[in-house]
Amino acid sequence: MVEKEITALHQALAARFGEHRVQALPSVEGEIPLLLLDLELASPVTVLMTNGLSDYKMPVPERLDDRNFNEIYFCLPSYWEWEDTDNPQMNWVFPWIKRLAKYVVDKQSWFGPGHTMPCGSTHERLSATMQQNHFFLTDPIYLDEELTPIKVGDKTVHFLGIIPIFEDEMDYKSGKGTFKLLQKLSNAGVTEKLDDYRGTVLRSKWRFLKKG
Repeated sequence: MVEKEITALHQALAARFGEHRVQALPSVEGEIPLLLLDLELASPVTVLMTNGLSDYKMPVPERLDDRNFNEIYFCLPSYWEWEDTDNPQMNWVFPWIKRLAKYVVDKQSWFGPGHTMPCGSTHERLSATMQQNHFFLTDPIYLDEELTPIKVGDKTVHFLGIIPIFEDEMDYKSGKGTFKLLQKLSNAGVTEKLDDYRGTVLRSKWRFLKKG
């Protein structure tokens, strides 16, 4: 394990939220470290965030040239027992956020709002209780006021929330586009705040037409 480091991002978030709300997690050499934010909102959440993905300058398209530096995050609800590292219903968030961060750096690629990734080559379900098998990246929705872009040194760092989505939702995005899927999610009250109990936002009619 690598000793916890107070990074520039950690300091910037501590200045925004208070040092007591920001916790760096131990990391393994070669992996992008993680940190936790404890946010006392109307419904308290814990944010699991990369702590240094923004050290990598993403080769974004010219139209997004002000969004080269990003951190990704999961927004965990109050019932989410992230400390229970032996519970597969809860602990999958750690390997997956590391895997996503490693992927974009290793491939010298970029992440932006609307990007989707399958959960592995076999589109594996996240857990026994969370049946989604794709990830959808979005600008903050539930945390739109808290996670506005932040200045870290001479960089402006943006935050991208990770929303697990179902196979049919992925198909809908492919067929109808990102904006249409965002509308469906919004109408159903789905945000980046994880919900172990939610079902697909699509009606059976779409699924029937897709199968046909």
